[in-house]
Amino acid sequence: MEKQLIKNEKEKNKKTRIKPSTKFTIMAVVLIAIFCLALTPVTLQNDTYYTIKIGEHIATDGIDMQDPFSWHENLPYTYPHWLYDLLTYLIYDAFGMTGIYITTCILSVILGLSVYIVNRKLCKNQLFSFLLTIGVMYLIRGYITARAQLVTFILFVWTIYFIEKFLETKKKRYAVGLIIIPILIANLHVAVFPFYFVLYLPYIAEYVIASISENIIYRKLEVRKLKLKIKLLSKKPENIEKVEKLKEELKILLEKIDKVKVKRTKELQNPYKLKLTKRTASKWLILIFIICLFTGLLTPLGNTPYTYLFKTMAGNTTQNINEHLPMTLANETEIICTLILFLALMIFTKIKVRLCDLFMLCGLCYLMIATRRQVTMFALICSMILNRMLVELSKIYTKESIEVATKKLTKIAGIVVISLVMVGFSYYMAKDKFDDNYIDETTYPVQACDYIIENIDLGKARFYNEYNYGSYMLFRGIPVFIDSRADLYAPEFSGKKDDIFMDFINTSNIGEFYEDTFEKYNITHVITYKNSKMNMIITKTNDPNYKELYSDKYFIIYERLQDVKN
Repeated sequence: MEKQLIKNEKEKNKKTRIKPSTKFTIMAVVLIAIFCLALTPVTLQNDTYYTIKIGEHIATDGIDMQDPFSWHENLPYTYPHWLYDLLTYLIYDAFGMTGIYITTCILSVILGLSVYIVNRKLCKNQLFSFLLTIGVMYLIRGYITARAQLVTFILFVWTIYFIEKFLETKKKRYAVGLIIIPILIANLHVAVFPFYFVLYLPYIAEYVIASISENIIYRKLEVRKLKLKIKLLSKKPENIEKVEKLKEELKILLEKIDKVKVKRTKELQNPYKLKLTKRTASKWLILIFIICLFTGLLTPLGNTPYTYLFKTMAGNTTQNINEHLPMTLANETEIICTLILFLALMIFTKIKVRLCDLFMLCGLCYLMIATRRQVTMFALICSMILNRMLVELSKIYTKESIEVATKKLTKIAGIVVISLVMVGFSYYMAKDKFDDNYIDETTYPVQACDYIIENIDLGKARFYNEYNYGSYMLFRGIPVFIDSRADLYAPEFSGKKDDIFMDFINTSNIGEFYEDTFEKYNITHVITYKNSKMNMIITKTNDPNYKELYSDKYFIIYERLQDVKN
């Protein structure tokens, strides 16, 4: 009977619901694609260079779990995004830098459209989904680069969709999708493998709390206890009186529970702020969660999916890399405005918030403040929560439905205005990129590397270089002191006593005298930015240990003459 009522209600909703506007969908898809293309940078980021080179190494030599690009001996390497590296190299080998740029554009568009489609399907509206997609892509614009994270952003967006739809429908295809995604993540970007499971926690926590509260409110344990006593005592005829008393006690308890159920049902239909729902499919979601824990074994990297993040967090690298540092809210106006919007909606309006949404919002907010790079996950995932809140707000406070407003906007005048605004905004975001090159010669030592390759014996040279352009040097085939694979140079991964990463940090900040570091590592040559602290000291003191070999507008190369060990 209950199933029939639910079916009738769904049929009624189908009949009364206004079909999504095809015009608006076409307009939204085109404008989102244009905006995503405008946000995609032309200039490649430093990680892309080592990605290409590692992909080439995998294609020729396989995954040997050993670093081939630094001159430090016997450094083990975990290949944390081996599959992405290999695919990137294959694209570069076939189409060059242009191929990588076009691929990044395609992935950026896929991400934008994924955010829009998932928002629209989960929240059943188009207007808010479109506006929020633009907002999300704008917030994470600094993270749209040719890196493995761009692929995992897409996978995480669809993870939420599969979880929500599985809880709603219990259909197996969503469960299959949830199992495939962590396998892809474990091979494409192992560093974020544990984060996949974080997305389950709000739903599991809601189910656990709902189950506990249901047991307490409906006294299920007490009912079971009484039924068990009745069953045991009924086996002996002398316990008839006791059994009758217990049955009467059970009857009274069940009557009280029935009254509580009626009252509770009314309360759940109109809660004050928090919606607490026990969804029966949640127990199957927990089973999927457990199954997915073992998907990290479906990779050639051994136990890396389970140890990589722990080792990274245990070291010093996250404390010295900008994107891993805690967020300073005072400098993040856009994030402050977003948080204020969430608080205003929850405090000053009549909307109800799902408990799992509140858990997700608070958890991602904490992660974002603790590590600024998590602003990406906050924006991508919480856009769906904000969308849900805005849709409910519109139903409470507006006379016309969102669908009606959407239909009005898809008239010729509305389409023209929205298109002009978005094209203008896209042009504004893209105009500074028109003259950009794939390689920024102010950041990467292009000409200096030409000089090194032509004039220096790389078999004998031991270069000291800086973190930000080490990847470009190894891309050019020059063995490096360090590059942006920070984990490679930390003792947690290298197994060595020397902390190469911290030695670089201390040397570059002049916390340690550069000559001591160079002597420790038997450095023969130095390449550095002209405006680096080290170069300023060498220049000002006319240090006789260093002979200038090459100089351009941005970089300088020295040969270290004295105290060099053979």
